Amino acid sequence: MRRAGEAAPHAPLTPGAAPAPAPAPGADWATLRRLVPYLWQYKWRVAAALAFMIAAKVANVGVPILLKHLVDAMSLKPGDATAVLVVPIGLLVAYGLLRLSTSLFTELRELVFAKATQGAARSIALQTFEHLHALSLRFHLERQTGGMTRDIERGVRGIESLISYSLYSIVPTLVEVALVLTILAVRFDAWFAWITIAALVVYIGFTVSVTEWRTKFRREANEFDSAAHTRAIDSLLNYETVKYFGNEAFEARRYDESLERLRRARLKSQTTLSLLNTGQQLVIAIGLVAMLWRATQGVVEGRMTLGDLVMINAFMIQLYIPLNFLGVLYREIKQSLTDLDKMFVLMDREREVADAPGAPPLALAPGEASVRFEDVTFGYEPARTILHGVSFEIPAGKTVAVVGPSGSGKSTLARLLYRFYDVQQGAIRIGGHDLRTVQQASVRRAIGIVPQDTVLFNDTVAYNIAYGRPGAGQAEVEAAARAAHIHDFIAGTPRGYQTMVGERGLKLSGGEKQRVAIARTLLKDPPVLIFDEATSALDSANERAIQAELRSAAQGKTALVIAHRLSTVVDAHEILVMEAGRIIERGNHAQLLAAGGRYARMWAMQQQGGGEQAGTAGAAAAAQPA
Repeated sequence: MRRAGEAAPHAPLTPGAAPAPAPAPGADWATLRRLVPYLWQYKWRVAAALAFMIAAKVANVGVPILLKHLVDAMSLKPGDATAVLVVPIGLLVAYGLLRLSTSLFTELRELVFAKATQGAARSIALQTFEHLHALSLRFHLERQTGGMTRDIERGVRGIESLISYSLYSIVPTLVEVALVLTILAVRFDAWFAWITIAALVVYIGFTVSVTEWRTKFRREANEFDSAAHTRAIDSLLNYETVKYFGNEAFEARRYDESLERLRRARLKSQTTLSLLNTGQQLVIAIGLVAMLWRATQGVVEGRMTLGDLVMINAFMIQLYIPLNFLGVLYREIKQSLTDLDKMFVLMDREREVADAPGAPPLALAPGEASVRFEDVTFGYEPARTILHGVSFEIPAGKTVAVVGPSGSGKSTLARLLYRFYDVQQGAIRIGGHDLRTVQQASVRRAIGIVPQDTVLFNDTVAYNIAYGRPGAGQAEVEAAARAAHIHDFIAGTPRGYQTMVGERGLKLSGGEKQRVAIARTLLKDPPVLIFDEATSALDSANERAIQAELRSAAQGKTALVIAHRLSTVVDAHEILVMEAGRIIERGNHAQLLAAGGRYARMWAMQQQGGGEQAGTAGAAAAAQPA
């Protein structure tokens, strides 16, 4: 029975999402194998770091041995002033040098290996970033940005933690254990080695088993952390929507639910950590007492000196101090492997749209940029077809407009032309080349788009315009802004072209954002243009001015215009009327009016209503049966 207010034991983290399953057995080794090639690029640094690590541990093991000789050297006859002056001073100097050598070699190891660690982290992060950009639009429409960015962040940090904990803690400790066991077994009897081995086996077995058991609590805490982060980011990105509906308290409550699940998971993690630490200290105490009892018995029987007792005690302290953190180290290494595996899973995500092996770049001679849809059938989901056998051609240098009600498949044409998706049947060709046979990047270089929903980078106006052609000069940026009728607005702001536009361009109005998008596309100057409701956010005066600029920009270029207001497409060479994914009418403006069909009724409705409101009414009328 749950108490009131408690979440279900396996409540979903986000709608439709459940905590990630534990990695399969062997996944940790698979992750390590994938990491090795990134480090192998720095193999000489790895070798040097290992050499410095061994030197540091040899020096560290030498400290208790020197301490033993120092204690034994103090057992002098009264009045022997020479020995007091020479032997202890020499041993003290040697003791100090060994301590210094331990620190020096340790720092040299970290200094030499830092480049390998940071280089591997940089390479993997960059590959992940590039791969995410290469994934299909479907992936990015379905992703949870907050959780994904947190996974990448933890994965990069996990590389550094994994290398740091393994190379700087686990491996050095194993080297030191081997050296100490060898010294104890050779110098004294085998019992010292067996007691140490038994204590280590029990200690490591207990630590690994308990840590494995409690890892699920840590993993659960991380999942809840990602879920809380996702909700927070999603809510902040939709700040205006939250304000429109007055749902601040609702968003805070949802976020608090995530935080409460995170709190309970972290409490479980902390409770089990305390259990682990207590058990470790018990094993250490028993092992240390057994070793000292054996050593004390040896001193009493005369088989060992007082210095031997001090040396064994120092060995045990040096061994158990790093072992005391073995649970933490093991847990962090396991978590780092899990985090790294999540990032590798992102890198393994298959590209839905991939270039064919050896695909050449799209090569278009002047005047060859024709666009042809050949019996194209497409659906985002198998059970729902959006386009049904659509065929049309945009001759090079001509403009074809597509009109119709919302949901008729107009914007899908633009997405397919950009090859964000591959068609299920038929083909799309540019200049006679099937898009599936050429490189995607070259196709997108040949196309410029002014989308209906313009999203800008949180940077300056100049940066966002120049994004159409990185490296363009300030004069070219300003020329594009003038062509888009936004230069005067930009020049009138206090910082001019250095004005920050805010997250997703929220500091600009809808019309200003759309004019920046138009300027960006004009600067790109591609042979094929797509205007997807390019003037939908503009007032009538600016719309007429921009239309003139768009017509000028489209001169000599192949243009696909997707429009809602018919007044924006009257000059198109051909107009396609779409409904439910099919072309139901085609022709120029005069021909379609003369036909008296769906287009003519839409035109009449928009002329009667005048402007944007009539545009909506016209679309509604077009959706009704003839």
